[in-house]
Amino acid sequence: MAKIAVLGYGVVGSGTVEVFYKNKESLEKKAGQELDIKYILDVRDFDDSPYKEKFTKDFNVILNDPEVTVVAEVIGGLKPSYDFVKSSLMAGKSVVTSNKELVAAKGAEFLAIAKEKNVNFFFEASVGGGIPIIKPLHACLSANEIDEIAGILNGTTNFILTKMIRDGMDFEKALKIAQELGYAERNPSADVDGHDACRKICILASLAFGKHVYPESVHTEGITKITLEDVEYCDSSDCKIKLIGCAKREDQGKISIGVFPAVIRDESQLAGVNDVFNAILVRGDATGDVVFYGKGAGKLPTASAVVSDIVSAVKHANTSKSLTWADSAQDFIKDFGDFRCASYIRLTAKNVEVTKAVIKALFGEVTYLSRKNQPENELAFITGVMSENETVKAAEKVSDGAEILGRIRVLDY
Repeated sequence: MAKIAVLGYGVVGSGTVEVFYKNKESLEKKAGQELDIKYILDVRDFDDSPYKEKFTKDFNVILNDPEVTVVAEVIGGLKPSYDFVKSSLMAGKSVVTSNKELVAAKGAEFLAIAKEKNVNFFFEASVGGGIPIIKPLHACLSANEIDEIAGILNGTTNFILTKMIRDGMDFEKALKIAQELGYAERNPSADVDGHDACRKICILASLAFGKHVYPESVHTEGITKITLEDVEYCDSSDCKIKLIGCAKREDQGKISIGVFPAVIRDESQLAGVNDVFNAILVRGDATGDVVFYGKGAGKLPTASAVVSDIVSAVKHANTSKSLTWADSAQDFIKDFGDFRCASYIRLTAKNVEVTKAVIKALFGEVTYLSRKNQPENELAFITGVMSENETVKAAEKVSDGAEILGRIRVLDY
């Protein structure tokens, strides 16, 4: 019999225990042996829980119990999770986690320890909740050279943008509704400022390209500056605004990577992803574009991925050869100033005709957009493809005679 410990009994932890016991019989068939959760670690008391006999507040009880071979870390954050995960791996226990912050910051270190101790470090639930993406990347798509990954990786921001697009709701009101529904935290910064999506694209890029990408190395922007005017202009041009995390293989062993709001065409497979759903597009050299879609968060979807990893850890005692990447300096990440794409720009002009002439001189031919009740002195347009540095310099020169109200990158997916 394989004995398991669950660290944390919050939303995901309680969901993990629920899914485990609900499907225990079928899980044991898949694992090829009997399974049971021996410990649940939490600092709180759960006297009314049917599993009250399994609770402990002392991690060392779990660490020093040789019967426990798999530890599921679902606490979140870096402390005390880092110490718990490292100690478990060093003790020869496999670890599964839903903790994206931990994997993005310490994944290379943990994978190296797991290899040294011939155990596993699995983290399917760290990206996309219940959407299978980690295993498909390193196993199902292993015949491919992955050229690019792009996705809607945060359900909260996608819900807010959907409200803005569908209901004409401004950002603040949409955020308030997201908080009331439990999609956004009281302090929503991790979501709306792009940090959550950044951690997820770091994990995906590290796995796809074989070198650890640290969040500090990734250009990251959120959605707080997106306005209803921007939404209306883009909608009139058959486009949608989404928060996109993307990573692309470049020449000379480098990659480009970033998280930012992006304008994408309605015909894109990502444009129709709404509400709290996530979608991840993987571009392989043999498969072309493959899209993974589903609920990117939530108690039971995330728990589903955690429990799946528990079964995999029980079935495969030795270290996975394909689920790995190396630690590295960040010199393989291309300067974001060289990132190339078109841009949507909105501005107000003192003299519209003069400003249009300046725009043409700086950007070449552009496509002008329109919206209902557009002010006479307001212009919105989409440029051709330029580098980030070129676009910023051109925009600065335009602003000598105009006020730039917003700029959003335009991506082709």
